[in-house]
Amino acid sequence: MALPERDLFPPQKICMAWQQRRSVGGGLCNLGNTCFLNSVLQCLTYTPPLANYLLSHEHSRSCKEQGFCMMCTMEGHIEEVLSCSGSAIEPTLVVNALPRIGEHFQLGAQEDAHEFFCYAVDAMQRACLSRSSDWDTSCQASTVIHQVFGGFLRSRVTCLSCQAVSDTYEAFLAIPLDIKAASSLTGALEDFVKPEQLDGENGYKCSKCEQLAAASKRLTIHRSSNVLTLCLKRFDAFSGRKINKVVRYPEYLDLGAYMSEVAGEAPLYSLYAVLVHEGSGCQTGHYYCFVKASDGCWYEMNDDSVVLCDIKTVLRQRAYLLFYARRE
Repeated sequence: MALPERDLFPPQKICMAWQQRRSVGGGLCNLGNTCFLNSVLQCLTYTPPLANYLLSHEHSRSCKEQGFCMMCTMEGHIEEVLSCSGSAIEPTLVVNALPRIGEHFQLGAQEDAHEFFCYAVDAMQRACLSRSSDWDTSCQASTVIHQVFGGFLRSRVTCLSCQAVSDTYEAFLAIPLDIKAASSLTGALEDFVKPEQLDGENGYKCSKCEQLAAASKRLTIHRSSNVLTLCLKRFDAFSGRKINKVVRYPEYLDLGAYMSEVAGEAPLYSLYAVLVHEGSGCQTGHYYCFVKASDGCWYEMNDDSVVLCDIKTVLRQRAYLLFYARRE
């Protein structure tokens, strides 16, 4: 995997711990089926390395974008939320930009929170690249957004005839996990990295022995991210029905068993946000979340409601999205 010619944002500048301790911020008013947006925005607001960077104003001071900029929009939103503890704001900065974030998003329509998260993060990534579109793929994966959310997966195919190995790498900003056969997050991760056999019509054309051969294919996390976003795939791709089962997840996660290789100590992660969906389908029902604020306490964020809670309550949820931060 090629290293970037230069880092668009130096990785050593990422600060995983809150740089400023403050009271929990405000809630977000529902402006008509905007719970999907509200819950994602709260999870992003309480992502320490992202909030630290945006609250430093480093981006906005140098931004030359004349039109819409998602980084500047998020900076304004996070500042407004964190400065109104005990009350609620209307998230108009983001709501008014919905068509710029994803052209199919329409105000008043319920959307999938995971999809909105992906589009919002991608919009921030585009903002970081607005003046650097000529950089190659490896450089594009070195923006502040990729330094926070991004990592790399490795797909290794081993020919079972001649034992030749072929590796390919893919950048990720979130990892989707199948939960049909899993009752826990660790079980879903084990299934994610479980080798897949390629044979018969699905055989592997080996470049070394130059024949269609049986092979083993395994996906692993090659470079872990500072913030690990995991989507538990609760909506069946064919029927659209929701998988409403309980999937246990830990407060602290050791990622070592799911990585290609571990140099030194395995990366350890701490849970800081959980997004929940209630209802039968991703475009119906209601979204809300739980976040760990800079004061170290957990809060349930349900639109304009902000309520103190405990970790036991957080760990009992039927989670849809899980957010883990690398422990320093």
